[in-house]
Amino acid sequence: MQTRGSGCADPSSHWDHFDLLPDSVVLLIFNKLADVRSLGRCSAVCKRFNSLVFMVHDVYIKIDHVVTVDGNFDDPYSPSSPRQRNLVSNFLKLILVSLLKPFYNIHNAKGNNKPVFPQLSHHSPAQVLKGFTHVRNLRIELPSGDVGTEEGVLIKWRAEFGSTLHKCVILGGTRVDVKPVSSELESSLEDGGSIPESFYTNGGLKLRVVWTISSLIAASTRHYLLRPIIMNHPTLKSLVLTDADGQGTLSMGEEQLKEFRENPLTPSASSNRTQVPASNMKLKYSPYLELSGGMALQGATLVTIKPSSDGSSTGNTRAEIDAFISGSFDSPFKTAVKALMKRRTYLLEMNGF
Repeated sequence: MQTRGSGCADPSSHWDHFDLLPDSVVLLIFNKLADVRSLGRCSAVCKRFNSLVFMVHDVYIKIDHVVTVDGNFDDPYSPSSPRQRNLVSNFLKLILVSLLKPFYNIHNAKGNNKPVFPQLSHHSPAQVLKGFTHVRNLRIELPSGDVGTEEGVLIKWRAEFGSTLHKCVILGGTRVDVKPVSSELESSLEDGGSIPESFYTNGGLKLRVVWTISSLIAASTRHYLLRPIIMNHPTLKSLVLTDADGQGTLSMGEEQLKEFRENPLTPSASSNRTQVPASNMKLKYSPYLELSGGMALQGATLVTIKPSSDGSSTGNTRAEIDAFISGSFDSPFKTAVKALMKRRTYLLEMNGF
């Protein structure tokens, strides 16, 4: 690596002060820049920049729209896309009955005993990253969330993967609203943390099951699509795939990336996504939660998912899992998570799919 560059200086100028900066400082600036489009523009400035841009450690890719293999420019990531809604809906119909064990297996933990995403074509992140050989930290942002919802419904999820799912947390609510000055719903807080009987009879539980399955399908599809990026970039230490709506985030750290490379990927038999293993689910519920900023969340639900048979590579202490859950979302939804973590826990078992 050179201490001075040659090729950016203007021949008509006696001194080019930026050209006097050592390569290490220029690389530091490029790493702060991160955005792949901006880095591409910098690479066209001069030969020196062109050689340095592809040595950056931090890269951010924002995908504005998706070009499918058939050349259509429709946005299947959009919740309003009929194509995506039909795919998810049909898939749910096929697996909903067999996925969960009968609802009578739900008990209080304290006692009483065709892919969602299309294949990306010539503008895929894997091809955009081809020239970047030193990437350590990669962040990719999709145009929108993957799970279609009705207006006012909240679904947010965060998942951690290695070769397969390590853990996932889902925060949902039937409605996000402006907090009323006085509300009869506040009386429901005095319920000792129990889920009301109406939750089982009016479709509340079934709705949460659909939220959970939809989020896991989205997460496992994202994970599958990351395969070429991970295999082609052995220098990666951190990988985050999120979306502009802030609906879902998939993350992989250094240990998870190492596990992914060393253990073969297990694809789902039905579509191009990673198989979700049989898992234990913990559900917490509150009919009404007040959030910061004058907001309120109705039908607030927190679901934590962890594989039933945990290997040593994916094992976590309870403190680590609690830290993962509480740190998964930003305010004001972080407030909702903290409140729900104090509620009574109900357990479900889910088959792999």
